[in-house]
Amino acid sequence: MALNTSAETPLPVGEVSRLIGGWIDRLGAVWVEGQITQLSRRPGAGVVFLTLRDPSYDISVSVTCYRQVFDAVADVVSEGARVVVLAKPEWYAPRGQLSLRAAEIRPVGVGELLARLEQLKKALAAEGLFAVERKKPLPFLPQLIGLVCGRASAAERDVLENARHRWPAVRFEVRNVAVQGVHAVPQVVQAMKDLDAIDDVDVIIVARGGGSVEDLLPFSDEQLVRAVAACRTPVVSAIGHEPDNPLLDHVADVRASTPTDAAKKVVPDVGEEYERVRLLRDRARRCVEAFIEREERGLAHALARPSIEDPHRMIDERADHVASLVDRGRRTLGHLLDRADSELTHTHARVVGLSPAATLKRGYAVLQKADGHVVRDPGEVTADEALRARVAEGEFSVRVDARSDA
Repeated sequence: MALNTSAETPLPVGEVSRLIGGWIDRLGAVWVEGQITQLSRRPGAGVVFLTLRDPSYDISVSVTCYRQVFDAVADVVSEGARVVVLAKPEWYAPRGQLSLRAAEIRPVGVGELLARLEQLKKALAAEGLFAVERKKPLPFLPQLIGLVCGRASAAERDVLENARHRWPAVRFEVRNVAVQGVHAVPQVVQAMKDLDAIDDVDVIIVARGGGSVEDLLPFSDEQLVRAVAACRTPVVSAIGHEPDNPLLDHVADVRASTPTDAAKKVVPDVGEEYERVRLLRDRARRCVEAFIEREERGLAHALARPSIEDPHRMIDERADHVASLVDRGRRTLGHLLDRADSELTHTHARVVGLSPAATLKRGYAVLQKADGHVVRDPGEVTADEALRARVAEGEFSVRVDARSDA
């Protein structure tokens, strides 16, 4: 129940501690799973002290048990082992400390661990964390590689040496972390977040050498798997050897069988690339040369055709025919002109012979009145009327003689 307190009526620390202890005493026993990080077995002591840690969330709790409880599993349980404990929460009032009093300790066997991992694998796969379409491709030539590995480990040496042997100019941003034990998960997750936040890092490699199933458990942790799935940078998993298959392999964008294999998959081999460039250049040269040779053959074939080899041949062959046609045209035109000239001469002679001027040249004259009217009948004129006489060489005036007989 809630307590009625105020600044004027506060509770003493001892009372608060006593109340907390009372509330905790009312709690029943619970089964708790964790990893033993500290183990204290003092000779002659009847109580064993140990620390149980949750590696996923970096939370620990103190556990005590009677010696006979721990002796039952002492041969198979040591620091780093995963156990399931049946314990009742206890409150130590003088220090204000919560602990668990263990009544039974059971080691978690490999088979049980694998079964739990299989269940977690199915659950994460159902969420789509292992889907192929969400995996990111690796860059062809990463300029800066993030490496998460153990300090001075063989995995670090294998990745660095093989990568620099393949491409000497490659650079690394290394984060040394614990790769087994209770501190592995939080340190690996933090290292990956730090590398993912660096814009220059093109790819992240998580590497560790081989080990037992228990040693590789941190790389199947749910928190670590989700952290890898949230990374913007492509992640390469290089955990253990070929048979090892932690959940990190499924969520990573690329799985490498070993740290050495990771270096080979991330960094291209400079010698192979030089050879590939040489082969491509040779192939391109052969393609260009074949194209030029094909075009040269086509050009030679075109030049060998009579119309191209001797372009004036057709003109020369047609020259005589054209000349003959020109001569024939000229003769035909000459005949036409001659005939037209003869006809024109005859027509001209007829026109001249029939023209009034020719009549006048034979001595005839044309009489016209003052208004230009031609006199055709003597009755058309009167005595003393002035007329104009037109002859071949000109005209002159005449007057009608009144004495003449009409």
